[in-house]
Parts: sequence; C-alpha cells; structure tokens
Amino acid sequence: MPVLKLLDRRPDTDPVLTDSLADALRPHLPVRLRLTSSWTLLYSLDQHGISLSTLYQKVKGKGPCILAIKDANDQIFGGYLNEPLKPSPAYYGTGECFLWRATDITNKDGASVRVYPWTGKNDYMVLSEPDFVAIGGGDGKFGLWLHSDLERGHTEECPTFDNEPLTSSRKFECVELEIWGFKP
Repeated sequence: MPVLKLLDRRPDTDPVLTDSLADALRPHLPVRLRLTSSWTLLYSLDQHGISLSTLYQKVKGKGPCILAIKDANDQIFGGYLNEPLKPSPAYYGTGECFLWRATDITNKDGASVRVYPWTGKNDYMVLSEPDFVAIGGGDGKFGLWLHSDLERGHTEECPTFDNEPLTSSRKFECVELEIWGFKP
C-alpha cells in the first residue's frame, strides 16, 4: 500500500488520528479505500469550532469518512461511515460501517485498534439528527452517541456491531473530534 498522508490539519491542532492509528485502521476499510494515499481533515473541533451544524456542512457530499474522538481520559475511538454525516430522521449507511477503539497508541511498532464490524443483526448503522449523532443501535442502546454540543456522549453494547463500550466509562467527555475523508 502507498504511504498514507494526513492532509489539512494545522500544525497547532492537537491530533486525534495519528499516522500510526490511521495505518492501523486502513486494513479494515473497504478495499477501494485501502489504496487511497491521502486522507483529508474535513472537520475538527479545534479548527472549525464546536457546532454540529458546521460539522454537517463541512462533510456534506464528501463521501465515506472516519470519525475519531478523544475523550477526557485520552481514550481514542470512533467509527467508519460509508457516507458522510447528515441530518436525517431515519437510519442510513451500509454493512461497511464499523466502530473502533484504539487499544495501544504508544506501541513502538505502531498503534493498534479493535474493530467492531457489522453483525447483520439489524441495519441501525447511523442516525444523525440536529440534536445528536448515533452509530449502531438496537435494544434501546447506541454503540456510540454524541450530543449536539459535541462535548458529551455515551457508548454501550449494541446489536449492530456487538461492540464493547468504546471507553472505560460508558459516559464520556469529548475533548477533541476529527472527521477524515479520502482523497483519490
């Protein structure tokens, strides 16, 4: 695979997705995206401000994306979405979507991730409304849920991905968030 370049992040921005974390996620992406040599930062709390409506504007029409969140305990987690986040009253997305969490970001051989792929149990991939973003669902739970203030969220086991909670505490405080798109 070609060397991966992460583009459009300012030097003074605190990174969530590092080169080694991106390399760890890459093998889990759909084949057509694994060979992409550049990922572009579409949205960052640090660079674009804390606004769900701005997030929706920045990613509109930009195709598949990686959501990466850092919480107040320095845990990093997120999801791969086969289409950009958008306000929608119904679930959208396909079985390509997945949740993930970093398991070792200090490893000298590169970061490692735990990926939770679609189980086929339901089609509750992504639900994003003006008040929240949710990835995965079922049984009254969301795999990853983020409030519209982009500062707080929670994570639970859900049938869509059979994931464990993505953080050590089910409720989390979001201190940084990035969304990355793929350049051909």
